[in-house]
Amino acid sequence: MKKPEYISGELWTAKQCQGHSIHEISYRACFKPQLPNYFIARFSERGDTVLDPFMGRGTTPIEASLMGRKVIGSDVNPLSLMLTRPRLNPPKPHMVARRLDEIPMDGVVDAAAETLLVFYHPRVLQKIVSIKEWIRQREKDEALDEADDWIRMVCINRMSGHSPGFFSVRTMPPNQAVSVEAQEKINRKNNRRPQDKDVKEIILRKTLSLLRSPMPEMRRKMRFKCASARDLGWIADESVDLTVTSPPFMNVVDYARDNWLRCWFAGIDAEKIPFDHHGKKENWGKFVRKTLREIQRVTVAGGTVAFEVGEIQGGKTMLEEDVMNAAAGLPLRVEKIYINRQRFTKTANCWNVSNNTKGTNTNRVVLMRKR
Repeated sequence: MKKPEYISGELWTAKQCQGHSIHEISYRACFKPQLPNYFIARFSERGDTVLDPFMGRGTTPIEASLMGRKVIGSDVNPLSLMLTRPRLNPPKPHMVARRLDEIPMDGVVDAAAETLLVFYHPRVLQKIVSIKEWIRQREKDEALDEADDWIRMVCINRMSGHSPGFFSVRTMPPNQAVSVEAQEKINRKNNRRPQDKDVKEIILRKTLSLLRSPMPEMRRKMRFKCASARDLGWIADESVDLTVTSPPFMNVVDYARDNWLRCWFAGIDAEKIPFDHHGKKENWGKFVRKTLREIQRVTVAGGTVAFEVGEIQGGKTMLEEDVMNAAAGLPLRVEKIYINRQRFTKTANCWNVSNNTKGTNTNRVVLMRKR
C-alpha cells in the first residue's frame, strides 16, 4: 500500500474566538471551527452534504451550514442535539427576553436538587429549577419552540464555569463539571460560596454574544439524530459528499462524568448514555473500523472523509496508524495525513498546562477518498 503524504504545520489558526461567534459553546474535547472549515472549503462545494457522526457541540454541521452546505449529524449524547439544533435556527434576542419574562421563577427545589447548593446560591438554583421544569413541561406538551430550545441550549452552557458569566460559583472550565464533593473542597480551599446572580441577564448576555457575528440564512436542509456512528442506517447509501469528524480518543475523556451537571438540567441520565470507551488500542481499532464501514457506505464515489484523531498519552501514541489499519480492505484510499501543530491555548491555560507537555497538542487528520 502506498504511503500517504504527510502535510504538517499551522494549517489553521490556533487563536481563540477567530471563527463565527455562534460556535462559542463549550464541550469536552471539541475542535475549533477552523478545522472543518479547512476541509469543507477544499473538498466540497456549496449545496453538497456534509456529515459528522460524532458531532459533539455541533462544530462541523454549524460551520458547514454557514458555508452553504447541507448537513447531517449524529451523536450518542442527547446533549449534542440540544447544543446544535438551536444554533442553526436562532431566535431574535427580543424573543428570548420575552420568553424569559413568561417563565415563572418560583420553582420548588427538592431534596435532590439541594445538593447543588455547593454550586449555586439558593435563589439562583430556584431559577434554574424553574427554567428546567418549564422546558420539561413544554416538551411534554409538544409546545417547545425555538425560544425554549435556545434558552435550554444557553442554560446547558452556563451551568458551571470559572468566570462570573456562569450560574455557578467559580469552579473548573465549563466543559467539565466536578462532583459535589470536589466542589465543596474547591469552595473551602478558595474561601468562596455561591453568590446571587441575575440568571435572565446571564442568558441574555450569552445570547447577544453568540449572535454578535452576522448570521446568514441557516434554514438549509439538515438532519440530526441521537444515534451511534456504528449504525448510520437512517442515512441513505451514497448520499454524503464529505465527512469531517473526530471519534472519542480511546478512554481519554469520561463524557458521562464531565457532563453530569448539564445532563441533570436537561433531564438526561448520563450513566445510560452508551459512550464508547476503549482502553485497548485493539478494541478502539475495531470500533473505528465499524464506524468507517458505515461512513464509506453513505459516501458518494469520489467523496472525502477527514477523520481527526490527535495524539494521546503525552504525544507517545499517534492514532493515525490505527485509523489506516482500520480502513484496510474498505473502499477508502488513505491519501494524506494532515498534522496541525497548535500553540499554547486558552483551555490549556485554565488547567495550568504549558504547550507541548500534556494533553492533545496536534490535530492529526487522516484524509480518505472513496474509490
